[in-house]
Amino acid sequence: MQVIDQAIPAVKLVIPKRHGDARGWFSETYRADILAAYGVEDHFIQDNQSFSAQQGTVRGLHFQRHPFAQAKLIRVLAGAILDVAVDLRRDSPTYGRHVAARLDAANGHQLYVPIGFGHGFCTLEPDTMVAYKVAGGVYSPEHDGNLLWNDPDLGIDWPVSEAEAQLSAKDKVAPRFADLPTLF
Repeated sequence: MQVIDQAIPAVKLVIPKRHGDARGWFSETYRADILAAYGVEDHFIQDNQSFSAQQGTVRGLHFQRHPFAQAKLIRVLAGAILDVAVDLRRDSPTYGRHVAARLDAANGHQLYVPIGFGHGFCTLEPDTMVAYKVAGGVYSPEHDGNLLWNDPDLGIDWPVSEAEAQLSAKDKVAPRFADLPTLF
C-alpha cells in the first residue's frame, strides 16, 4: 500500500496494492498499521455508501461541526469520481485551498480527508458507487454543514457546468466560503 501526501499534506492519496491472476485480483483496502505510519491514526466508526445513477451528480461540499466532526477514507466501487477536499481549518496555511483527485473502480485509489475539511465529489460516469469509512463522530443532522460546491472563491475545476450538475436541494442553496463562520 502506498500513501502519498497531496498538495495539502494532511490529505493523503492511498493506493492499495492489487495481487492479480487469471481469476481477477485481491487487495487489502484498509490497514490501520500502514496508515498510522503516515499519520492517519483515526478510529473508523461508520461506513457509508452512495449510488449515483447519472454522470455529473455532485455531492457536497459537506462537513460536520464539532463534536461530530468527521474524517473520511473514500473509494469508488463502480464508476469514477472527481473527489475534492477543501481546507476549512481557519489557522491552517492552506485555509480555503483544495485538493482534487480522480478515484475510480479500475485504479482502486482512495482519498483520506481529515477532520477540518469540506468534502464532495462529482461523478464522471453513470452508475457510480462510492464507499467511505468515517472517523470522529457519527452522522448528526444538527451538526451537518455544507459549502457551495462551485463557489468561484474556491477555484475548483469541476468537470460539470452548473446547468448540467445534478444537485440535492440542500447543495443548491449552500453558503459561500466567505460566509462561513470559523468551524475548525
